[in-house]
Amino acid sequence: MALERSVVVPEFLSKVDLLKQGAEARVYRGVFLGKPTIVKERFPKQYRHPVLDEKLTHRRTVQEVRSILRCRKAGISAPVVYFVDYTSHCIFLEEIVGSVTIRDHIASTQKSHSSPQQHLELMVQKIGQILAKMHDEDVVHGDLTTSNMLLRSSVENGEMNLVLIDFGLSYISALPEDKGVDLYVLEKAFLSTHPNTEALFEKLLKSYAASSKKSSAVIKKLDEVRLRGRKRSMVG
Repeated sequence: MALERSVVVPEFLSKVDLLKQGAEARVYRGVFLGKPTIVKERFPKQYRHPVLDEKLTHRRTVQEVRSILRCRKAGISAPVVYFVDYTSHCIFLEEIVGSVTIRDHIASTQKSHSSPQQHLELMVQKIGQILAKMHDEDVVHGDLTTSNMLLRSSVENGEMNLVLIDFGLSYISALPEDKGVDLYVLEKAFLSTHPNTEALFEKLLKSYAASSKKSSAVIKKLDEVRLRGRKRSMVG
């Protein structure tokens, strides 16, 4: 069965569109079982020993799938996992059709509104609530940016739902330190991508703190990580 899959998956990938290739994986867009699908393929790293590479790649794939499933079980919107092939290290995921990244939404709102902060406050509060829920499930995303969060319109009520994507660096951890670093990565990405949004990000953190059962320890670790980051900047 594994041999059959290892032949079928590459054949499938040869017929779909390559969206992008990063250092760790290739991302394709196609149709799987009649549904719009994103396929993430982790390819071998030639600079690593083959046995070590296989183990690391397998572990990364397992961690990514586990994190997505844990989020979805907790009621956090994330892509549906349609199929996983551990032979070719491919994950077949729901494509979030008709969505826009939080990055693009913030940029367009800043351009089109005279008071963009008022329009964005509800959104960042929602982000804070969802990240708190994710961390309470002990899922650490590992690559939180506004490009890895999508807005899509709900079929039921037309409201915009937030969807978390790209769990490629995610893992399971109960440590406040890991969750604090997760927030620090988001803070750095948020403020560098969206200038003059410090007050907006503080709203996000306040929402996180109010929504998480374990927020006090995490925010304390975030402050410690910030301090370490500033010291590194001063030292150069």
